[in-house]
Amino acid sequence: MKDLKEYVRNIPDFPSKGIIFRDITTILQDKDALKLAIDKMQESLENIDFDVVAAAESRGFIFGMPIAYNLNKAFVPVRKKGKLPYETISESYDLEYGKATLEIHKDSIKPGQKVVVVDDLIATAGTLEAMIKLVERLGGKVVKVVCLINLPDLKGKERLKNYDISTVIEFEGK
Repeated sequence: MKDLKEYVRNIPDFPSKGIIFRDITTILQDKDALKLAIDKMQESLENIDFDVVAAAESRGFIFGMPIAYNLNKAFVPVRKKGKLPYETISESYDLEYGKATLEIHKDSIKPGQKVVVVDDLIATAGTLEAMIKLVERLGGKVVKVVCLINLPDLKGKERLKNYDISTVIEFEGK
């Protein structure tokens, strides 16, 4: 099997000029690469005590849900504004190329619960920071952040330096 990094398709100038989009659909299309990606992300949780996996729509769901299932943990979806049917709290944030708002059900995280936050990629960390704020506003404690890909040049890990962060693959550049 190839190195997991080799399965990621690089798309230059998407969604805007100067950005190299790291396309994970090529990982998802290969059963061995998909299993390896989930297994590698899950390995970073071997000695972590936690209750809940929280992941952002939509690519975070791809990895967060199987990790929660495999480790027999609850799963909390963090969704785009207006997509959850019950009472929510929200957090707005800046993306690399725009603005967005995430929401979480008010009753999804109980005070004191230990939470692992999962997403596909850490770039500037806007999405992750918004998820962390939502979890903490509900009284949860983020004990680990797990992402498949890190873009170190965008300094997202530095922005979240107070959290334990694990990534599987790194790509230089934007």
